Amino acid sequence: MSRSFLVIDPEERPDVLHGLASAARVRILRLLRRNAGVNVNDIAEALALPQSTVSSNLNILEKAGLIRTETQKGRKGHQKVCYADYDEVLVMFRDDFERAQANLIEVAMPIGIYTRCEVSAPCGLCSPEGIIGLLDVPETFLNPDRMNAGLMWFTRGFVEYQFPNNARLIGKTVNALEVSLELSSEVPGTSADWPSDITVAINGREVGVWTSPGDFGDKRGVFTPDWWKLKGSQYGKLKSWRVTPDGAFIDGVRVSSLTLAELDLSGHHSIRLRIEVKPDARHPGGVNIFGRGFGNYDQDILLRLTTDP
Repeated sequence: MSRSFLVIDPEERPDVLHGLASAARVRILRLLRRNAGVNVNDIAEALALPQSTVSSNLNILEKAGLIRTETQKGRKGHQKVCYADYDEVLVMFRDDFERAQANLIEVAMPIGIYTRCEVSAPCGLCSPEGIIGLLDVPETFLNPDRMNAGLMWFTRGFVEYQFPNNARLIGKTVNALEVSLELSSEVPGTSADWPSDITVAINGREVGVWTSPGDFGDKRGVFTPDWWKLKGSQYGKLKSWRVTPDGAFIDGVRVSSLTLAELDLSGHHSIRLRIEVKPDARHPGGVNIFGRGFGNYDQDILLRLTTDP
């Protein structure tokens, strides 16, 4: 499932800004993102809003191009059904956007396309259609069907990915590297209070440790399929590890003095990413890695390289 983006220049699209400048309209967009094809009455009931309020706000959203509507046959005649058109809206001045696009290299890696792994049970893999191989059998992580995985979990160990170093291929100098993915702890069942130290390393250098607070199963993940039992892990936190000449950061907070120079990107044809729960971790609470078809973000593991102009 591909993600759709709307990038606007605020000087050119004040209608979109107006469409987003309302708590009611933002709630409607959120509902439509999670439930495609909802009629006016169901929106009003779900959000506890008057139907007239919903109708007027839907008109504003549709004029701004943020949603689309279709007329479909219902039990009592025809009904208007609404769909959200975009997963994300980015507001950026045109010259900044064009400059950013020219200097950004992004690679999306499905979570099952790891090149090395060493995991311990409890562990498992799932695609959006069903379980892959056998649960709690580490050898299943070598199953060729792993390329379809949208969710994986293990208690100790690591998975390692090999990304192409596209900046080196085109002769550009990298001034920032970022990895983004959705993660949580892993416990049999779920527990919001189950800390786990999850380590990310790039090219053999530890970037930083994030302590996940728990394994979340209080509600179904936005993209988690209905067949996946609600008692299982449903969603995680979207986390970002970033390395610059000034150090390493997790979600914008500096965590170490590791710099880009120490990763030696120019000396390698590939970029190796390792996600690990170490055996000596202070909080060895396992890990869930969410990819497309599971969790709240429906994305692969993203590697972004920002280069010099």
